[in-house]
Amino acid sequence: MRSTRSAVRLLVGLVAILMLMGSAPALASSGGGTKPTWELRDIDQQMCVTSDYGHPNTYYVAPVFGTWSRTIQTGIRKLPPGSSSMGGTTLPPGSNTGSVIVGFVHVSIAPAPVGVYTPEVWATDGVVTQAVPVKLEILDDCYP
Repeated sequence: MRSTRSAVRLLVGLVAILMLMGSAPALASSGGGTKPTWELRDIDQQMCVTSDYGHPNTYYVAPVFGTWSRTIQTGIRKLPPGSSSMGGTTLPPGSNTGSVIVGFVHVSIAPAPVGVYTPEVWATDGVVTQAVPVKLEILDDCYP
């Protein structure tokens, strides 16, 4: 029953993400004052997992929009101890000016102490790196 609720919650979260698509500035660092022609949008992603189980094999989205001439790699950092990622989507030169999410980042959340964690989804074209925080709540029960 818990896995069904988790799947429904993940699906609802993804639908909400696609609907939000608002644009808040990403944390960015760029080389040489170069202004990027793409952005990694902060769409206020949140996830809740249980402290005794974690959540293996799920993902956050990496919402990259704009136009880019260099390959963009996506990933995640600052995960709780024991958690891991197999990496994210590699985006070849191209563009995304619509409302479609084109990047995803795999995560496996390990069992961890109760708390609020703030990993960062990142994207880089090798010159510019942008990162956005994502909220990860680890609770005894996400569905009290």
